Amino acid sequence: MTPELINAGTERMTAYRKKILAGPVADTAAGGTMSVGRAHKASELDLAHGRILYLEDVSVSFDGFKAINQLSLDIAPGELRCIIGPNGAGKTTMMDIITGKTRPDEGTVYFGSTINLLRYSEPEIAAMGIGRKFQKPTVFEKLTVFENLELALKTKKDWISSVRFKLDSAQRDRLADVLETIHLAQQVNRQAGELSHGQKQWLEIGMLLMQEPRVLLLDEPVAGMTDVETERTAELLLRLKGKHCLIVVEHDMSFIKAISDIVTVLCDGAVLAQGSLSQVSADERVIESYLGR
Repeated sequence: MTPELINAGTERMTAYRKKILAGPVADTAAGGTMSVGRAHKASELDLAHGRILYLEDVSVSFDGFKAINQLSLDIAPGELRCIIGPNGAGKTTMMDIITGKTRPDEGTVYFGSTINLLRYSEPEIAAMGIGRKFQKPTVFEKLTVFENLELALKTKKDWISSVRFKLDSAQRDRLADVLETIHLAQQVNRQAGELSHGQKQWLEIGMLLMQEPRVLLLDEPVAGMTDVETERTAELLLRLKGKHCLIVVEHDMSFIKAISDIVTVLCDGAVLAQGSLSQVSADERVIESYLGR
């Protein structure tokens, strides 16, 4: 984030407090950036500054090793951002911080311009609209594709609601739309355990989509896929671009080339380079640390 963007966000939050809350704005525990101190919903996101997610001067160490080192990164709504870098660059730790799994030692992490993610737990962050897909697909293998998606619907999960639950027409339409998006409409009644590796990856993405996320974090989504599955995954993500903010961590450079607009290169826990794939690929620092000659 630039100083101008940070200042503009602070001014908007101050105005919001004066006009709406008429109460104090709490300083965060990390960095003193201002945030409205109350529960939030994804529908309340303040995107006036043109960014849905940003990390500012974030650092975290594990047993003396600095996994993230003064990392600053900002992502626009609907953007498809690719994150690349060597092993140990901090890519997974960055996602851990965004989703609340890891707390940074310093820095700020914001969802929109008012929601300080460092105040919330993993489940709360997921409920706000930040979904994460890990490298290994996690689906209910004994259930059908339909049942997996149905379970993932954004509904009340207490036992009474679950017993009484019945799909309404809007939910059926939503489920059908997701099935088409993830290329599994013809597999709807198959058990998830019978799907190929690539199809399981698509199903897990579909389960995240049923939660109506604003941001999707995808960790190596095409690892282990066939060439055809990789191509269809690229098509899937490009269809989601604009509807959701996508942050894709991947090592497959041909896949990155197929989907990327902006590529961020991480190294030693910080941003090494950023730009189009052709721009970062020509950067001597990136060649030296990651791509090789």
